[in-house]
Amino acid sequence: MLAPSHWMMLTNLADSAVLAPAALAIAIWLAASRAWRLATLWCALFGVGVVMVAATKIAFIGWGLGVRSLNFTGISGHTMLATAVYPTILWLVLQRYRPAVRNTGAALGLLFGVIVGLSRLVLHAHSPSEVVAGCLWGAVVSIGFIALSQLRSLPALHPLMFVCSLLLIGAVLYGTRAPSQRLIIRTALALSGHHEPYIRVTWRMRGTGRNQPAHAAPVCRDGLSGT
Repeated sequence: MLAPSHWMMLTNLADSAVLAPAALAIAIWLAASRAWRLATLWCALFGVGVVMVAATKIAFIGWGLGVRSLNFTGISGHTMLATAVYPTILWLVLQRYRPAVRNTGAALGLLFGVIVGLSRLVLHAHSPSEVVAGCLWGAVVSIGFIALSQLRSLPALHPLMFVCSLLLIGAVLYGTRAPSQRLIIRTALALSGHHEPYIRVTWRMRGTGRNQPAHAAPVCRDGLSGT
């Protein structure tokens, strides 16, 4: 039973302005530890996760492609980022501990990602299907990385320095709104050739058979849209 401002604080912890640099920091620390293959693996998995989120959003914004019965217009980016990045960070920070401790840390990271997804629902930024998709897709990224990492020798990371660098990123960038949604809208319009993006309200009205006003252009998502 949190106030809206508290839910916003939670959701800001998963903005791409914070977690994209954090994901880059993971790759840099792995590379600095000479774990080149793990760094490449992380970049590949995280990159696929981000591309999938962007692709679903572009498909809806540019062409109105979604699932009306599920109110699905694209994977929740905040939720995907949270469930991908936070479990990975905790697992790497706890690498010197026994597997049970590391796995518990990763599980707590996933739980926090779910809480971020809940914040997106409370703030009316996404539908349940979009949040669930974000949770699942982010979990694929983090669990996939963790599972494949255990097949190789763990890098000699310095946990304290790693954590300090992440805290610095959070302190500097927390509350910043990344322009990712604007970039996605511009990309969708450029690819589709449309002048206006689709929005959820008019898109759903079409699905219910209600007439759309003649002046209403197809546009993007709800007012609280974002990744």
